[in-house]
Amino acid sequence: MTLQLVSRTQCFDGAQCQYSHRSQVLDCEMRFSIFLPSQAERDQRFPVLYWLSGLTCTDENFSQKAGAQRMAAELGIVLVIPDTSPRGDSVADAEGYDLGKGAGFYINATQAPWKPHYQMYDYIVKELPALVEENFPVSGRRAISGHSMGGHGALTIALKNPGRYLSVSAFAPICNPIACPWGEKAFAAYLGEDRSTWGEHDASVLIGRAVEKLPVLISQGEEDTFLDQQLKPNALEAAAEAAGYAVNIEYHAGYDHSYYFIASFIEQHLRFHADYLLAH
Repeated sequence: MTLQLVSRTQCFDGAQCQYSHRSQVLDCEMRFSIFLPSQAERDQRFPVLYWLSGLTCTDENFSQKAGAQRMAAELGIVLVIPDTSPRGDSVADAEGYDLGKGAGFYINATQAPWKPHYQMYDYIVKELPALVEENFPVSGRRAISGHSMGGHGALTIALKNPGRYLSVSAFAPICNPIACPWGEKAFAAYLGEDRSTWGEHDASVLIGRAVEKLPVLISQGEEDTFLDQQLKPNALEAAAEAAGYAVNIEYHAGYDHSYYFIASFIEQHLRFHADYLLAH
């Protein structure tokens, strides 16, 4: 696959870049952002944190709003930020913000009209890392994180792929999508009405099946308007306790669902991942 450089901006002596490429998995043109610390120009390889964004977002929201580059530069961690769905005129879409473009949910769709393009799970787990590891000075040491829908993606992908990631974190993740309006709408469309298949993409279900117990950090704002109806961290807490899986969920008074919340605690998350990505 050929990468096309869209933009490059110097940032904390490193480079914040955006690339486009033709995705074979999604059958469309895709963009992703990547932050390369200044050390990445040397002859060595660096660990990667994959960041999955939330509903309505593209690869640009995190790179422009989270303020993660300063700490990533200091620690020597590459940030890879994919888009949230396939894009293009030929890609199926829907009315509303919570289905279709901008709302891929990081799963592989099995239903029409979504199946031809909405294969975001395979894109995040397989195609994009292979592309990154072929074209940039990165190692095979990976961590994954995300926000909201992306927090759901980070948790489920990490739980379904033992040995692939060293740590996982999330901000305000959708913890129990099979039992919330966002998840029920998306899963019914992408996966079909047979709810027995939905649990394969629900962190509160998967944590009870986990064969590997990764370090997990979750940050949740107590003033998040989506907390009770859509996010449901209590379901994940209960499932983790029943499974004997240590999950660190921190609640923060006064914080909401916005990127102000992410910017306030992104340094903590990057340092958390660095403990595992940079360990010898």
